[in-house]
Amino acid sequence: MTGMTADTAGVHKVKSSASSGGPGGEHGIGYPNGHLGHLNHEEEETLTKFKSCLEEHGAYKPGPPPSHDDQTLLRFLRARRWNVVEAYKQFQATEDWRKANDINVLYDTIDLEAYDAARRLYPQWTGRRDRRGIPLYLFEIRHLDSKTVSEYEKSSEKSWTSKAKTDGSTPNKLLRLFALYENLTRFAQPLCTHLTSDRDHAHVPITLSTNIVDVSGVSLRQFWNLKAHMQAASTLATAHYPETLDRIFIIGAPYFFSTVWGWIKRWFDPITVSKIFILSPAEVKPTLESFIDPANIPKQYGGQLDFKWGDKPTMDPAVKAVATWENGHKDFPIGPLYWRLNGDGTRLECIAAGTVNQKERHEVVCSIPASWPPKAKDEPKEGAEAAPVTKVEDKPIEEAVKDLVIENKQDAEISEKAATGTDGKAAATVAA
Repeated sequence: MTGMTADTAGVHKVKSSASSGGPGGEHGIGYPNGHLGHLNHEEEETLTKFKSCLEEHGAYKPGPPPSHDDQTLLRFLRARRWNVVEAYKQFQATEDWRKANDINVLYDTIDLEAYDAARRLYPQWTGRRDRRGIPLYLFEIRHLDSKTVSEYEKSSEKSWTSKAKTDGSTPNKLLRLFALYENLTRFAQPLCTHLTSDRDHAHVPITLSTNIVDVSGVSLRQFWNLKAHMQAASTLATAHYPETLDRIFIIGAPYFFSTVWGWIKRWFDPITVSKIFILSPAEVKPTLESFIDPANIPKQYGGQLDFKWGDKPTMDPAVKAVATWENGHKDFPIGPLYWRLNGDGTRLECIAAGTVNQKERHEVVCSIPASWPPKAKDEPKEGAEAAPVTKVEDKPIEEAVKDLVIENKQDAEISEKAATGTDGKAAATVAA
C-alpha cells in the first residue's frame, strides 16, 4: 500500500527481487533470476555454501532424497539477500517454529470446517495462474468486519482444530492460517510447477503467488479494527514463508488510504513493500491484463473469469486437460491437499488430507503427469546469467553489519519516497 489515493496512484517502479518485466522488473533482477534453474555462478556457489552451513548445524540432510528441496532453500537466501548467515538464522527459526507447532500434522489432520472457516478470511486461490504460470489469489477485505473476525477467533479457540500438539506460543486462529500457507506451498505451487506446456521458463519451479487485494467499501474504522489481526498474520507469514509473494495489486483504495499505508508499511521490509502496487480505477484492467490473461481475471475486475469471493477455485483448463480423476472426484475438494510421486515416478498423485468429525481423510483425488523438471532439450541455454550478488558473509562481521545498516537505511528511504510520491513519480505499493 502507499500514501497515494486511488485517484492518483500509479504503478510503483521499485525493483523487486521477485518480478520480471513491468513494475519493478529489469534484466537480471527478479523472477526467474535467483530461482532454481536460473542462478548465476555466484548464486550457485552461495546455495552450495548454504547447504553446507545447514548440514553442519544439523538442519539439512543431503539425501537422497534431501530433507529440503533447493527451491525452498533459495526462498530463504533471496529473502536474506544471499547472506548465508542471516538465511540460516531465518531458516532455523522457521524449522524450530514448525516443530513447536507440529505444522505437518496440523495440515494433515486439520478439521475441514476449521480449514474452510480460515479460507474465508484470507486470500483465496482462484484456480488460475498469471501469464508466467504463478497462482493467482483474490482477497476482498470488506468481508472481514469486526463481528466476523471476532466470531472466527472465538470459534478457533473453543473448537477442535487438528491432532497437532503445539507449544501454545502461536494461537489457533493463526495456526489455521498457516494451514492455508501449507496449501500454497504443498498443493498450488507444485501443481503450477508441473504445468509446463504453456508457460515460459518451464525449467523454473513455481514458488511465488500473485495477489489481487480489493479494499473497496472498507471504512477507516474497519481497517483500524483489522489492524491487529492483519499485523500478526503478516508478521509470522513473512518470517516463516519468505519469498512466496511476487506481486500484490491493490484495487479500490479509498481517499484515506495514505493513513492506512502509514500503519502497514512498517510491518514489512523494503523488498516486500516494493512488491505492492496500488492501481487507480483506470489502471486496473490494462495493468492486470499485462500480467494475467483476461480469461483468468475475475469479471468484476474487467476479465472473463466467473469467480467470486468464497467460491471454490475455478480450475485451470490446463489441469483438466491432463488430470486423471479417481474415487469419484471430478474437481479438487475443499481442504488440505498435497502431491506425491507414484511408484514409478511418472505421475503425481493428489492426496486429500484433513479430518471430518476427527476421522482422517486420506484418499487419492487425481493424478497428473510429472512434467518437472523438463527433459534436457527443454533446459535453458547456458551462458545467460543473472546479476551478480554481494556476498556479505565473506566480509569481516563488523564490516558486514555496517553494510547491512547502510543498505537498510537506503531501502527505507526508497520505500518512504515510494509511499509519499516524492520520487517524482506516481507511487504505488499490502502485505505479503
